[in-house]
Amino acid sequence: MEANEAFQTNAVSVKTKPKASFYQIVWRWHFYAGLFAAPFLIVLAISGGVYLFKPQIESMLYKNMYYVEQPSDDSPALAPSALIHFVQQMHPNGHINSITFYDDATRTVEVGMSENDIASSVFINPYSGEVMGSLVSGERFTDIFVKMHSELIIGGTVANYLVELAACWTIILLLTGLYMWWPRNKASIWGTVLPRLRQKGKVFWRDMHAVPAFWLSLFILILVVTGLPWSAVTGKQISNLATSTNTGYPQYALGSGAKPESTLKTKDVAKGGPWATENLPVPTSVASSYVPLTINEAVMIADGTKLEKPYRVTMPKSETGVYTITTTHAVPGGEATLHLDQYSGAVLSDVRYADYGIMGKAITIGIALHEGRLFGVANQLLGLITCLGVIGIVISSFVMWRKRKPQTKLGSPPPSKDKNRTRVVFLLMLVMGVLMPLVGISIIVVFVLDRFVLSRIKPIKTWLHGA
Repeated sequence: MEANEAFQTNAVSVKTKPKASFYQIVWRWHFYAGLFAAPFLIVLAISGGVYLFKPQIESMLYKNMYYVEQPSDDSPALAPSALIHFVQQMHPNGHINSITFYDDATRTVEVGMSENDIASSVFINPYSGEVMGSLVSGERFTDIFVKMHSELIIGGTVANYLVELAACWTIILLLTGLYMWWPRNKASIWGTVLPRLRQKGKVFWRDMHAVPAFWLSLFILILVVTGLPWSAVTGKQISNLATSTNTGYPQYALGSGAKPESTLKTKDVAKGGPWATENLPVPTSVASSYVPLTINEAVMIADGTKLEKPYRVTMPKSETGVYTITTTHAVPGGEATLHLDQYSGAVLSDVRYADYGIMGKAITIGIALHEGRLFGVANQLLGLITCLGVIGIVISSFVMWRKRKPQTKLGSPPPSKDKNRTRVVFLLMLVMGVLMPLVGISIIVVFVLDRFVLSRIKPIKTWLHGA
């Protein structure tokens, strides 16, 4: 994402040296930020655009496994234990981990199991007990795009850091881009809020880059910010801030009796639960002479708490383990996380959306917006438009760069000779680096390399810094 001489045609009218100097410095940061972030933005936009329509895509691809006909005589669904029994008959060596109930009467019940160290989901007709099929965990079509979006397919810590770094640098791209776009003279709406489509060459591509970026800047910023709670470094900071300020979630809510300490967190025992309760400590069941609850009784207790479907019941993993019931409802207000004593059935912990602090609620709404489920299809379409816009912005920036790039040089904006203003902008960037640690680290690394290594290698210095 780069600005060129045409960028200055309408967006900027520079008559004084200070203004020119600041513009040149900001342009240079914008250029290098875009050079790093652009490839990742393409990947994130494509994968995110597909994932927005996960419900529709999976309903179409796995229709025969996901849906059944509801009996015409309104026969009730079979008991959960019966459904699990049918699954175990087909997979005698399998270990049942969870069971998920959906809010659509025509949806199959999803039984999570592991067999030979392979986790999978088995889909079963809730009325007849017929097993409709199974899918290995992580191998659904949309799972590929989830991994692409969060881990660049390759996975691992480095990939997670790269995605977070690209997302954080995108915020800097937006801020520097808006600074360059800002009309400083009595310019018309053309080239600022409307593109000059009849122009050719650099002016046309400048407008196709800057104008859509202006209109979509707020939506892009929202998508980036609402995705950060999942990130490795910034996400942990957000979680720690919510915990330390008591604005995230309470440790326990509506539970009964003393709460034994636990080193386990909810995310360790149940996957796919609400973000706000991932780090909620898991209480322990008190071993006693009670006979353990059946899955039927655990589901009955969950229904008695007026828990909204869809929800997942995760089985106890040890003698002191608990039944964990979670729902990441499409509507944030329906979120809940419950832990039941596996012997007495006591509700040891019951945390709902209403129990979240202000940060927990805000982040929960943001996540629903990010995933395209906050306000239905309109949310999905808005997200798709933003993703397509990002792709268009990146492509136009590439064209702009190619049009002005000398054959033997990188084509970056020339460095400013005004050292004082360069230091001011650098310090502002470091402030942003404090707010986004990976950005701060990357700025320092690049500064050290540029100042003490690359600048001393003449061919590289010429290629990097030559206009």
